[in-house]
Amino acid sequence: MIKLVRTLGIVLLFATAGYAQTGQTTRYWDCCKPSCAWSGKASVSKPVLTCDRNQNALTDPNVKSGCDGGTAFACANNAPWAVDDNTAYGFAAVRINGGTEASWCCACYELTFTSTSIAGKKMIVQATNTGGDLGSNHFDLMIPGGGVGAFAQGCPAQYGSWNGGATYGGVSSRAGCDSLPAAVREGCYFRFDWFQGADNPSVSFQTVTCPSQLTAISGCTRH
Repeated sequence: MIKLVRTLGIVLLFATAGYAQTGQTTRYWDCCKPSCAWSGKASVSKPVLTCDRNQNALTDPNVKSGCDGGTAFACANNAPWAVDDNTAYGFAAVRINGGTEASWCCACYELTFTSTSIAGKKMIVQATNTGGDLGSNHFDLMIPGGGVGAFAQGCPAQYGSWNGGATYGGVSSRAGCDSLPAAVREGCYFRFDWFQGADNPSVSFQTVTCPSQLTAISGCTRH
């Protein structure tokens, strides 16, 4: 009997580890060095990689953010991409109830969209950034042309100029992506192709093991 109870407890433990919660999404692309790129944020292999203005990876996590007059920016390869018609990979700023940066940085989450035309599609994102302005169980998806938000200075500093549409929300059409730098244009198209122009869809989500395709880009894995 004791053995049965212990076995059941183990089964329940594994079941709750992947427990799905509900959340919200928005989108952004401000070109700033993400929060998880700084040292000491979490127990990880190394902080998230950043890039200079020429998309060269920077190995020093102490380089000042381009949004504060420094030379470290978000890399263009942080843009999302479609794996197939129903699955995509990408990166996000996150805020999950009951956690801190120590638990969020470089963790991966499987999002299942539950509203708009993409309901049922899934996206696995790695948390590379956080934000004090995010709500509860909030995923701010990194999508070029998704809006610079409060940090309008970052993208012009990285690319020389930036015509990214509305401060919040970004470009309003696929054609608007053509005004963005070539390095991030495909990531902008993603929003109007695979993402079908969905505007802040709701999600259910759960923590998952990070795909190697994401950690190869971010350079960051959790211990």
